Amino acid sequence: MTTLETGQTAYITRPNARFMLSHPAHLLAQGFGSGLSPVVPGTMGTLFAWLVFATLSVRWPGFFTQANWAIIIAAGFVVGIWACHKTGRDMGIADHGSMVWDEVIAFWIVLLVLMPASFSTQFWAFLWFRFFDMVKPAPINYFDRRFKGGFGVMFDDLVAAFYTLLLFALWRTL
Repeated sequence: MTTLETGQTAYITRPNARFMLSHPAHLLAQGFGSGLSPVVPGTMGTLFAWLVFATLSVRWPGFFTQANWAIIIAAGFVVGIWACHKTGRDMGIADHGSMVWDEVIAFWIVLLVLMPASFSTQFWAFLWFRFFDMVKPAPINYFDRRFKGGFGVMFDDLVAAFYTLLLFALWRTL
């Protein structure tokens, strides 16, 4: 958000790298640049999450254990509330599409629960998570409307992650 010479407020509708790098909250909320994609930023943020999770888990398996991932995810959720709130306020749009940290944290939860899993299972998890995040079936749509600010941005994606994991749990029982 910037102030024009006329004293009016201009909202940032198309963020760029300069905006993202202007504050650590923006960098995090916009998924280290993955949310700046001009097309399907949420999908790009989820792909970023998948790549980071897989890379770190393979490269440093002694550190990126399930317990440590759980701590990272919990801390990432709390910090994400702040980062998304600050970024949304600075942009003038509470849940701008470029803010993808919510997808990152939620998809890490999906991967944490499903791993170890084949590439095919991870791919299907990616597709189902994106479906639930985009379509927002009840009660996701309720939470999306009800909760505002950073918490609202982060919370509805947790429900999409829950739906994804519920689908896999049901599939495995059949």
